[in-house]
Amino acid sequence: MLGDLVVASYLMTLEQVPGTVAVYADRAGWPDVLIYLADLQQDWLYLLADSPDARPERVDAPDALPVDGTLAGRAFQLGEATPASASSSGQWWVPLLDGTERLGVLRVGAPDAEVAADDDLNKLAGLVALLLVSKRETSDTYARLVRRRDMKVASEMEWQLMAPRTFATDRVLISAVMEPAYEVSGDAYDYALSGDTVHLALFDAMGHDTAAGLTANLAVAAVRKHRRESSGLLRIAAAVEDFLREQFGAERYATGILAELDLATGLLTWTNHGHHPPVVLRGGRTVVHLACPSAPPMGTGLDLPVKLCRDQLEPGDRLLLYTDGITEAGGRRGQEFGLQRLTDFLIRHHADGLPVPETLRRLIRHHLEYHQGRLDDDATIVLLEWHGPEPFRPGQLGSRAGVPVAGADLETVATAWAEQPARGDDRPPPRDGRA
Repeated sequence: MLGDLVVASYLMTLEQVPGTVAVYADRAGWPDVLIYLADLQQDWLYLLADSPDARPERVDAPDALPVDGTLAGRAFQLGEATPASASSSGQWWVPLLDGTERLGVLRVGAPDAEVAADDDLNKLAGLVALLLVSKRETSDTYARLVRRRDMKVASEMEWQLMAPRTFATDRVLISAVMEPAYEVSGDAYDYALSGDTVHLALFDAMGHDTAAGLTANLAVAAVRKHRRESSGLLRIAAAVEDFLREQFGAERYATGILAELDLATGLLTWTNHGHHPPVVLRGGRTVVHLACPSAPPMGTGLDLPVKLCRDQLEPGDRLLLYTDGITEAGGRRGQEFGLQRLTDFLIRHHADGLPVPETLRRLIRHHLEYHQGRLDDDATIVLLEWHGPEPFRPGQLGSRAGVPVAGADLETVATAWAEQPARGDDRPPPRDGRA
């Protein structure tokens, strides 16, 4: 059935996904399949109907469900297949995941499923998620469904630019949140994996207008261009500086952190450009403050030297990058949220065993409540957990990232990674002659 569904998807539009999936799933003995997608802020799950105007005839298929306080929301939060109710006859909520990026949930009628980790349900949900991701870039229906209000032009640019909010391999997990979701303009984050190296970037551009969004977009584009040309951190930082000056003439700038993490050793190499330095959460209880001499923000044209700093991470460390909209924004009675409140929240919820993306979702909800739902500055967090040189065990990865692990052959993936041959002198030369 799954193979037939793939073949049927070649000419399928996003609007045709729900009906087509339901037909093929019903033939395989999974009736009443419904697709619910999480809104941009991950507070609600919205039904994806066959067309924008279609509404289900079934009374037990609401248009929207809250993430908090529902069984569907529990499946979304924890990444675990969950019975639709204690009295239901074989109906399940199954998380929809693009890798480790949470998309929503699938409601499936599966009378023969007896355990929450039923492998066939996870396979069906995995295929549906891939179909959704392959179709959403050419459909405005997806964007309309997951948005609850109008979005600023700068925010439209930002969300098109951002990397997925959650990503994981067998040795590292990265998760991010960014608010105010519909008004964000100057914050931007980026990450990428190249062999044994994770590249990280976080920017906070001057201002809260469309020009701030342009500044952040240009900074990320410059980073990606030169990173993909195998430039080092200092060259990348100089490129961002040059591009911003060329575009804005030193009238616009961005603070930021550029970093690289060696997954084999845990060595973190980074530069600071007028930004709050990262902190490390160690052992689930200790906060380690990293320090590096700060260069000026990028785009100022001051031409001062940039210092390359190095810190050694320990297995299990969580590296935390953040913008000042998290720590410095005033809340009740004008009191700042503060770094200690931020780290205390993360440590407390780490002890609760929640998946990292769910911890950050709850953190940003707490942050919004602290400010009575109104933020005057962009607030962004990027959290990276390095497991160490050895891969996560399947159960560890499932609990950290909030993904199902039943039937997952993660050991094969880890073995294949470890057995990759080292690049030697017999490799072909780069196309443009760079060594």
